[in-house]
Amino acid sequence: MAEANQLSSASAWLNQREPRAMGLGRSHLFTAVEAGLDPLVLVFSLWALAFYYEGAVRPAYLILSVIVFSLTFPGSAQLRLPVWKVLFKIAFHWIWIAGLLLLTGYVTEYFHKFSMAVLVHWLWVAPLAQIGAHLALRAAAPQLLKLQGPPRGAVIVGMNEQGVSLAGHIAGSAYSGIDLKGFFDDRGEERRTAQDGQDGHRLVGKIDDLPAYVKQHRIQFIYLSLPMASRPRILQVLDGLKDTTASIYFVPDMFITDLIQGRSDTVCGVTVISVCDTPFRGVNGVLKRASDIVLSLLILMLILPVMAVIALMVKLDSPGPIIFKQRRYGLDGEEILVYKFRSMAVTEDGGTIRQASKNDMRVTRLGAILRKTSLDELPQFFNVLQGRMSIVGPRPHAVAHNEMYRSLIKGYMVRHKVRPGITGWAQVNGQRGETDTLDKMQSRIDCDLDYLRNWSLQLDFFIILKTIRLVFKDGAAY
Repeated sequence: MAEANQLSSASAWLNQREPRAMGLGRSHLFTAVEAGLDPLVLVFSLWALAFYYEGAVRPAYLILSVIVFSLTFPGSAQLRLPVWKVLFKIAFHWIWIAGLLLLTGYVTEYFHKFSMAVLVHWLWVAPLAQIGAHLALRAAAPQLLKLQGPPRGAVIVGMNEQGVSLAGHIAGSAYSGIDLKGFFDDRGEERRTAQDGQDGHRLVGKIDDLPAYVKQHRIQFIYLSLPMASRPRILQVLDGLKDTTASIYFVPDMFITDLIQGRSDTVCGVTVISVCDTPFRGVNGVLKRASDIVLSLLILMLILPVMAVIALMVKLDSPGPIIFKQRRYGLDGEEILVYKFRSMAVTEDGGTIRQASKNDMRVTRLGAILRKTSLDELPQFFNVLQGRMSIVGPRPHAVAHNEMYRSLIKGYMVRHKVRPGITGWAQVNGQRGETDTLDKMQSRIDCDLDYLRNWSLQLDFFIILKTIRLVFKDGAAY
């Protein structure tokens, strides 16, 4: 599980979301500043260039400003990210926004409304201004934190694994504005240490002491990290806190319910909590599908000559069909047909399928090269256009393998909440090739579930770039 945790940490690096409220580890001031920083910098840089080159900000620039602000607000929280990650995110988002604006201006013939000098200079001034603004915010952050007054007191009820994890995150956040006083727990020290394996955290008192402590020390944030099964105890704690003004938050018991895209929602006016859901709802689904279609069309236009040569070589290399069609599980566990250039002398698609292994005699001479370089996967871009697959997502397994592993690995079928991908987070993290042990498949599934938890469009592009780099260096495929 240590290896799985490392993969989980790595998968979140491009999509580190900050909680939205101060009580959850964010300052209202920093939340507001970061929400408006990027949109305002882009707008003001455009206005500055328009005024410099034309002497005024004409209505066309005001309309463009509204569009840019709408596309970029609210800005993402990046204070806690390393500088190089901030640079990557700024570059990625600006390429995306600028490309969309340029394409729209070309299609609508709206370019003639603007000075070409303004637009050309804005393409490089805007991202540089963003970088400068973020660096300036980092430099000013300590002073801004002092302007908010002393840190606000907080306590955690329940010294268990998720409570200790929350304490660690609060301690590691330089701009939370939270002063964690300690824990309240009814268990003795020996029992806590034996059960949770945690020590070194300050125990303030028993849970019954909580209301008096909160009032005496003016505690403003209380985090309830009690097990979900302790409903009577939770109600008792809440009842005791009714005479205080503290904000109270539940810490999800992630070790009972492992949330996949957890979020709040409403059903016919009733509030519900998402426990396991796809990340591709609403706008995210549109962005994901649009990026798949656009990229697939561009890639196919580039690789069609290569695919024609490969098809001819497959035909000449060994008898059999050029394209191998195999049943796989797709979105929501529905069966789909996936295309590949045939790389073996056999075309297995039955109830029992043996995975390719090192020095597998079924692999043809050409097939060994195709599999090692992933060129056998190129026809799957047609699967993407059909809507059966995505460019990035969990790799589809043969139906026979799915039926075997779904009973052996907990949460295996959750990976089918999204379309399978030509490449995925597991593949760029060394989980490509033969899964000859259950642990190897478990590691692959852990990566797939991490992708579902942490999806973002920039993570998809990062995986695509990393896939291209690994194509000629990966020795794990047979």
